[in-house]
Amino acid sequence: MERTLSLLIFVVRGSILEAEADVIVNAANSHGIMGGGVAGVIRRAAGQEVEDQARAQAPIPVGRAVLTSAGQTKFKGVIHAPTMPEPGLRVPAQNVALATRAALLLADENAFASVAIPGMGTGVGGVTPQDAAVKMVQEVRMFVPQALRSVILVDVDQFMVDAWRKQLSAEGSG
Repeated sequence: MERTLSLLIFVVRGSILEAEADVIVNAANSHGIMGGGVAGVIRRAAGQEVEDQARAQAPIPVGRAVLTSAGQTKFKGVIHAPTMPEPGLRVPAQNVALATRAALLLADENAFASVAIPGMGTGVGGVTPQDAAVKMVQEVRMFVPQALRSVILVDVDQFMVDAWRKQLSAEGSG
């Protein structure tokens, strides 16, 4: 009988830079430009080389993700998963699902055991924390990992944290 692994899901309020994970996710744009929000926080901590590496792999379509080094941070890498094709666009909630799935797949393909993911599309993208939580939790629940063991949903925004917790509770775990 084949055993299907499921991911452990943790919800944490705080900076993604403090997450206990192998790799972190940048809710990116297709150009790999790391301007504001979480992307800017990661770039400032990791260094310009991380943005340069992401931009060298652009354009990155929504629904795909690329891996770069983690620069001067403690992580093994940064996964850039675009929610928007152009910087500054408002995006549909479906883009959150596509970006989350792409990030999980790339983390798993690279044999990372844990990944930290911020609220996707909830900044400039304009997706509500509730809509993002629904899409993100659905994608994590549906994902069948090979190497990946845990997902840390992490954000400084209490509304995002509460939305994840509510969604997990609604699905009977959390």
